[in-house]
Parts: sequence; structure tokens; C-alpha cells
Amino acid sequence: MAKQIAVAGKGGTGKTTFTALLIRYLVKNNKGSILAVDADANANLNEALGMEVEQTISELLTSTKDPKNIPAGMTQETYIEYKLQSSLVESDYVDMLVMGGPEGPGCYCFPNNLLKGYMDKLGKNYGYVLMDNEAGMEHISRRVTQDIDYMFVISDASARSIRSAGRVRHLVDTLKSNVKNIYLILTKTQHDEDITALQGEIDKTGLKLIGIIPYDPQVAKFDLLSQPLFDLPDNSAAVQAVNAICKEVQI
Repeated sequence: MAKQIAVAGKGGTGKTTFTALLIRYLVKNNKGSILAVDADANANLNEALGMEVEQTISELLTSTKDPKNIPAGMTQETYIEYKLQSSLVESDYVDMLVMGGPEGPGCYCFPNNLLKGYMDKLGKNYGYVLMDNEAGMEHISRRVTQDIDYMFVISDASARSIRSAGRVRHLVDTLKSNVKNIYLILTKTQHDEDITALQGEIDKTGLKLIGIIPYDPQVAKFDLLSQPLFDLPDNSAAVQAVNAICKEVQI
């Protein structure tokens, strides 16, 4: 059974950076096969991993709404399942699906149910399934992803962002999602005083602070040059912080 890992939080807090470095940790330590799912509408996890994506799931589902796009003699269900399989991007160390932006008008209940079934079936082939979620966790809300072993809620060192992390926790509780372990991670910190000043807000979230990822000039440089964060060196402060978090929670 694959370990299900979800990453959530406000946009711009470093969700994708954390997810990419979490995958880096799993690969470097030979933890097992990995399926990465980029469920953020502003999808860029593939860039952080150095992978190219030709079609998103939302584009695929939109195309299947028009019967003219379905080949003669093929049912809509068969066609969707075929296209879902072809949208899987494979590499030597991780496979990836990119959900893409908001879907168009109309009912997507049927294709979304097929997507859930496909994700359930596909996930059984991997040791780990990681989902980089958008702030509203749409795919968790729609039960496309369930039974999460680890959820990491990412926040930068600001009161507003930490409050947003608390709302993610509230959403998880409201949905009654099966999340076995849920943690808070603070990113882009520069001084220990930042954490002390924010302790009251952190306590209000009801989340356990499991780790802190400091501001890392090497991450900024890689982003500036559009280099994959997966290729960050071992002495990167962000890499070392994420490695410590993974060891702490025993992923």
C-alpha cells in the first residue's frame, strides 16, 4: 500500500519547493517508487523536478466533454481512461500527473469519478503518492484523494499565512478527511525571533510545528536561473531542513 502524502498551504509559501525536496529525499535515500501529483492550478512542480508536461488532467477532461473528440467505437469511459494513462509523465526517479487549472462549465461528476478510480488504481503501483495541493485543497474536497498518511501544511513566517494554515486544518476537520498525521512547517525564516513572535498564532492553528525551513540563497538562485530544485546540492540549507523533517516523521 502506497504512503499518501499531501502538501497544502497558501500560495507562495513554498509548497512546491518543499514537495520537490521531499521527493529529492525519497529518491536519494532509495525509499521506493514515487507518483507525484501536481494539484495546484499554478502548476510548476514539474519545473522544480526538471520534467516536461504536455497535457494536464483538466485539459483532458475538458476535451472529453465534446463527443466529436471521442474516436468511433470507443466509449467515453474507455477514452478517458486511455487519455489518463497517456498523460502520465515518467522519469527514472518519479512519475507525474498534473491536474491543471479550473475546469470549464458543465458537470464533471462522471469524469471526476473515473479520475478517482484511476488514481486509486494507479497509486497501488507506487511506494509513495505525493500531492502538491492548491490552497483550497479542491481535489481533497472532492474526495479524489483520501486516506492521507501525512499532510504538511506550509506557511511562511507571517501571521496572515499562519492563519491560513489554521484554516486548512479547519477544512480537514470539516471534511472529516482521514488524515493520520498533520504538521505545520514554517518557511523562509531568517531569525529565531520570527518564531518567538509568531508562537501565539502557531498555537491557535492546532497544528504541530514539525520543522522550519530557513531562507536559502541557493533556492533563490536556482529559481532565478530556472534550474530544477531537485538538483540542489547537499549543503543547501533548505535541503538539509527538509531531510531533517523527513527523518523526524519517519517517512
